[in-house]
Amino acid sequence: MPLQLAQRHAFALSKTLMVCIVLVLTDDGYGAMPTVDFDGPAERIVHEYDPFS
Repeated sequence: MPLQLAQRHAFALSKTLMVCIVLVLTDDGYGAMPTVDFDGPAERIVHEYDPFS
């Protein structure tokens, strides 16, 4: 997924689900997932979206 689309997707997910979402760099592009589900290396995290901040 391209970066701009992943950023919009991650922001919308965090506001809709009201959970923290991380935007991560993968081998195939970028992806978004809940922070609690991410178990990869921290250097893969591009940004964390917190709906409460």
